[in-house]
Amino acid sequence: MHEFRSHTCGELRASNTGETVRLSGWIHRKREHANALFIDLRDHYGISQIVVYPVASFYEAAKRCSAESVITVTGEVLARDSEAINSDIETGEVEIRADEFHIESPADQVPVPVFGEPEYPEDLRLTYRYLDLRRETLHKNILLRGQIINSLRRRMIDQGFTEFQTPILTASSPEGARDFLVPSRLNPGKFYALPQAPQQFKQLIMVSGFDRYFQIAPCFRDEDARADRSPGEFYQLDIEMSFVTQEDVFNAIEPVMAGVFEEFADGREVQTPFPRIPYKESMEKYGSDKPDLRNPILLKDVSEYFKDDSLTGFGIFAKIVGNGGKVIAIPAPKAAAEKSRKFFDDLDKWAKKEMQMPGLGYARLTDGDDGETKSQDPVLKNFKPDHLKKFLEETGLSTGDGVFFAAGKKSDVYKLAGAARNVIGEKLELLEDGVFKFCWIIDFPMYEWDEDNKKVDFSHNPFSMPQGGMAALEAADTEEKQLDLLAYQYDIVCNGVELSSGAIRNHKPEIMYKAFELAGYGPEVVEDKFAGMINAFKYGAPPHGGIAPGVDRIVMLLAGAKNIREVILFPMNGQAQDLMMNAPSEAEPKQLKELYLKHLPIEEG
Repeated sequence: MHEFRSHTCGELRASNTGETVRLSGWIHRKREHANALFIDLRDHYGISQIVVYPVASFYEAAKRCSAESVITVTGEVLARDSEAINSDIETGEVEIRADEFHIESPADQVPVPVFGEPEYPEDLRLTYRYLDLRRETLHKNILLRGQIINSLRRRMIDQGFTEFQTPILTASSPEGARDFLVPSRLNPGKFYALPQAPQQFKQLIMVSGFDRYFQIAPCFRDEDARADRSPGEFYQLDIEMSFVTQEDVFNAIEPVMAGVFEEFADGREVQTPFPRIPYKESMEKYGSDKPDLRNPILLKDVSEYFKDDSLTGFGIFAKIVGNGGKVIAIPAPKAAAEKSRKFFDDLDKWAKKEMQMPGLGYARLTDGDDGETKSQDPVLKNFKPDHLKKFLEETGLSTGDGVFFAAGKKSDVYKLAGAARNVIGEKLELLEDGVFKFCWIIDFPMYEWDEDNKKVDFSHNPFSMPQGGMAALEAADTEEKQLDLLAYQYDIVCNGVELSSGAIRNHKPEIMYKAFELAGYGPEVVEDKFAGMINAFKYGAPPHGGIAPGVDRIVMLLAGAKNIREVILFPMNGQAQDLMMNAPSEAEPKQLKELYLKHLPIEEG
């Protein structure tokens, strides 16, 4: 018999009754009865019940042995009485009578209990992550992560992709976030950067004559933490393809994403095909470029209905529209009938506090004395009857419904309306349950207006091919026309979570120079910041494109986790600290000297 185990703790069944077995694992919990001690023994595979009788020479030692101690037990497999069968575990029909008992590693009292998974402060859980990972839910999440990555890898290979590894130590590249810099000992005063993404390398792989590349790629960005974003590092399914159009990318990647979600859906539905939604339409309907399609609420631009305050009696909105602003209606189906006024007032307070906006107007729709739908709330109270009727027909609202209004500058109002749509949908429990709803967001604008610097700049990705190529760029001879330019850029979104951005790349040097010129950057910027790529393009580059779905977010969705740290083995906390390994930490003076670095005191304020 093996020194530590003949079976795992999740393996034994009624068919093993009468066998002598050996198990090793952690003491999950103990229950002392008058005539026996019961131990739930846990390992990676499951739980088996061990019974120790008082006649055993090791009975007292087993009683004293603390939870989470590692033990090895040898004994006979016994069938449980019918009333003692535990249907909650796969080994619940049997138990093991302990004939030998050995303590491999006693455990101190644990600061984070494993059994029962009680709520504990996150910093304590991260400090003792190795204990936290023993908990069933988190343990399953990490196993699920490995299975999902295996599935992604297998599906990519089946699609004809080849896995390559790109450098970790590379040059700094402006990709929208702060770099992590690494000082070079051999090149004093110079620094490597950890890659924010393998963007330039994967394009260079295509220029090098390879055709379909993928990688489960580590990426490093010095960003603040969010519920769906881990600070410091993350993983993405990095993909690039040669000689492809946008549709070719969609046709290759959609089956991979749908397939892996169907594989791990656990009874949830995956709706296919994924709809294509232009960016402009997405902003107008959902107030977001990452819409949650489970939410049936659609926004409506009702600015025209508020232009004339002689028809509305509401001069505030008329003034906003007259100054070029927008009024966006956010329907709240049945809210007037089912919710109190507090529901509406709370949303107004939320807009002021959480969104830092003037607030949300609202109206509750009820039956008037004449049987027509009316509202006694200020926004709609003084509408002329015919004008109100047209407004209700346009918005699809009726008696019993509520409606919120976001008003202001276009750039602000859609942000507020989109966030309000999400909150209202959740509070009214309108989100469709048990389904993954994907979509492609397409036709992103090539440029946007940089309010701080009062100039046109790239909106999404400077490496993207503009729709219409060089001719479109040359025809964009005004800022207004430049802001109308679209790019072959796309996002893939699931249930309101952006999984990835991608693009058909700009592979022609002359188009790249021109695209940067319109954003106010001279050729020297392109040649300095993107020297490797622009030089490579001068020696023949294939049309190519790609995408990079975030692995952590995929796992988070499939695991049903609310926080991305629940699907990462050893995450950092919100302050980008590894509390378990005490990182980041100060460097020794000798290390700094070798790197020609000097620590400067932190300036207060």
